[in-house]
Amino acid sequence: MVAVRWCLRFNLSYRDVEELLVERGIEVDHVTIFRWVQRFTPLLADAARFTRHAPGDRWSVDETYVKVNGIWRYVYRAVDQHGQVIDVLVSARRDAAAARRFFRRALRTLKVEPCEVVTDAAPVYQAVRDDLVPSAWHHVERYANNPVEADHSQLKHRLRPMRGLRTDRTAQVIIAGHAFIQNLRRGHYELGHGAPPKIRVAEAFTELARAI
Repeated sequence: MVAVRWCLRFNLSYRDVEELLVERGIEVDHVTIFRWVQRFTPLLADAARFTRHAPGDRWSVDETYVKVNGIWRYVYRAVDQHGQVIDVLVSARRDAAAARRFFRRALRTLKVEPCEVVTDAAPVYQAVRDDLVPSAWHHVERYANNPVEADHSQLKHRLRPMRGLRTDRTAQVIIAGHAFIQNLRRGHYELGHGAPPKIRVAEAFTELARAI
């Protein structure tokens, strides 16, 4: 759990975590650490879902891009007005089908609908909103989407030391894990709330380790 938390929380490569563990008398290969992250990150997020706060009703939706095995992939992300990351989705394409898949995934997982959706001016979003959340106001005013665009930079900053992602599946796990950690740090789960902010994530992982 410590190794997984370090990988998701700090700007460390798997080899960095390997070295830190050796200093503590634990010898483990960096490939094993990668496998731990892939195995346990979804379990941790799933165990925490019942303690997650309901998201806000104003969603800022946008896509950024990352390289996966040398090929550009799009990452759909949404953030509410309180800074909670709603969901993430890695996609090979940037089109209406991908946007629809992202919205369906978020709506199915959270079982809530926004009353306002903020996006850029890409026409695919209008069609998807009309179909899936027709009651929501679609806001496309200039600069309105700045919150989610600014939030992309934190993801890029975390991925930089990892020296690339190999498959879409592993990319999805890592990027979703980053969103999970962000939400923990921002207090969007009823986990680690009795602890000081600087050790909130560590306490949350201790609680989740018992659950899984």
